[in-house]
Amino acid sequence: MSNEERQSTVFLSYAHADKARAQRISSALENAGYTVWWDQLIEGGSQFARSIDEALDKADAVVVLWSKNSIDSDWVRDEASHARDRKRLVPVSIDRSTPPLGFRQYQMIDLSRWRGKADAPEMEAVGRAIAAAVGQQPLAQLTKSQPVNRRKVLIAGGAAVVAAAGGAIAWRGWFGGSQPEARSIAILPFKNLSGDPAQAFLSDGLTEEIRSTLARNAGLKVLAGTTSATISKDDTDAKSISRKLGVGYLLDGSVQRSGDRVRVSTNLTNGETGFSEWSQSVDRQVGDIFAFQSEIASNVSNALSVQMATDAPSLGGTENAKAYEAYLRGKALYNLAKNEETDREARANFELAVASDPNFALAHAALSRVLASLASQSAKANELKPLYTAAVQQAERAIDLAPKLADGHLALGYSKFAGFLDVRGAKPSYDRAYEYGRGDADIVLLYALYVVRARRFAEARDAIERALALDPLNPRTHRASGLIAYASRRYGDAVAAYRQALQLNPEISNANAFMGNSLMLMNKLPQARAAIASEKSDMFRLTSQAILEHRFGNPAAAQEAYAELVTKLGDAAVYQQAEVMAQFGRTSEAIDLLRRARAVGDAGLTAIATDPMLDPIARDPDFVRLVKELGFA
Repeated sequence: MSNEERQSTVFLSYAHADKARAQRISSALENAGYTVWWDQLIEGGSQFARSIDEALDKADAVVVLWSKNSIDSDWVRDEASHARDRKRLVPVSIDRSTPPLGFRQYQMIDLSRWRGKADAPEMEAVGRAIAAAVGQQPLAQLTKSQPVNRRKVLIAGGAAVVAAAGGAIAWRGWFGGSQPEARSIAILPFKNLSGDPAQAFLSDGLTEEIRSTLARNAGLKVLAGTTSATISKDDTDAKSISRKLGVGYLLDGSVQRSGDRVRVSTNLTNGETGFSEWSQSVDRQVGDIFAFQSEIASNVSNALSVQMATDAPSLGGTENAKAYEAYLRGKALYNLAKNEETDREARANFELAVASDPNFALAHAALSRVLASLASQSAKANELKPLYTAAVQQAERAIDLAPKLADGHLALGYSKFAGFLDVRGAKPSYDRAYEYGRGDADIVLLYALYVVRARRFAEARDAIERALALDPLNPRTHRASGLIAYASRRYGDAVAAYRQALQLNPEISNANAFMGNSLMLMNKLPQARAAIASEKSDMFRLTSQAILEHRFGNPAAAQEAYAELVTKLGDAAVYQQAEVMAQFGRTSEAIDLLRRARAVGDAGLTAIATDPMLDPIARDPDFVRLVKELGFA
């Protein structure tokens, strides 16, 4: 039987935490012509045991991805043992971890430095190892791109897909197939039954906090709030809502307040059957609500038979009613992202929260975030350092109180990176935030933006893919995906991501300008002009407009746009002025402006190591020296 007639089936065994790497390896194997079986819930889910056993028995080869995560996974060990006993084992290392006892005598293929190229020698080695296990010649050179094998069998794997059709967004589910993952859940907005719209912050805040608590459970996939909130009031059928969101379960509820008493009703619905799995209604004091949200999260996890870490539910919380109310009001204001006034009101509420309970770690982390936001978006030059210094102090206090609080580590990393351009100092904080908050789409998104600016491109792609799976209908996630593609010089991908962001939210800032920049760098100047003209932010529109007119050969128009940028924004856009000078070919002026940006603490410098607009001066010795001084490798 020829290779074309007999396509080998490969079972991919991996730990849940390594899903992004597994997906890329699976794609490479598919492109080589193999049929790939792989399981997103490899560390849990007894209901899949029979399917997994059948897949293992039928697989011609079993590729085991050994890592610090998988060596502790009983599922991966069992699958590896099964493959070893059948002499079908192909061991691969993705981070150079030593495999467990019983598997160390097998030669491993090192993919720790593989960055996704199909023609890499490491992938050729994988192909040869599979062929040896199967007893055939390799199906295809992994160095050659072939059509994707459409006969791929999904146990519970794949990738989230957002497709635009006729102006409407249709999400195909967590993993690209028609069936959602069994332990995926959407937390629908809790209803405010208090009869007072001013109390909506309580129901909204409780929804968000329950979602955050559940997101810390590695055994669950928790849909982010932006995507969950796309359900309209007309959507009442649980099965149709589940299909629309692509999740296995729905949690909804209501909050009714009377004085200091709060009644919280919750209901967990099976999205496949439409029947309730668990419900409860409890009256509590306002000060008990934070602990109660942990109880809800534990009950949901138990109902889904997913164990919850003992420290996850009440991480960083409070039992002080005044502190909790102020914290929730602050979050409601901060999430508006409306203007400086709402951010300052949010700051005042967070300060009240920490004054009421100095040990409220989440409030300290939130205060750090809003201080940094005020610094980056509305502060004067002389206010930057004090604000960022205070942001660092608040984040450090949050971490002291709750060492595993992802929000605290994220706030500290952002303050160090944006406020003090401390690339090396921010790295441990971002890495810990990602470690503790991999289920939180917002944390994953901000981590992705950090690592791409630190030139860790493969990690950035993996992280943004995870963020898109967690929050596929959030325009901010697609905008971040566009920025990562733009910084990686994948301009076509950037344009597609920015278009998706704008389709979801036509008013989202920066997206038109950066889409225009991407089109400009693809030499599609008329399309670039249309995109840039639609940008509402003066800073980004004028910067891109000056560069575009220069490329069009209109020096007067280019100079006019640049002069308007300087006049309107001054030192608030000194980094953008450097971008324009670099594109104008005025290298010394560009570098002088970058040094000035460093002196005033311009957060734009966080992009200096990966900014395509600075490519014309990238090899200048003074520029190279400045980038190294800032801590970029």
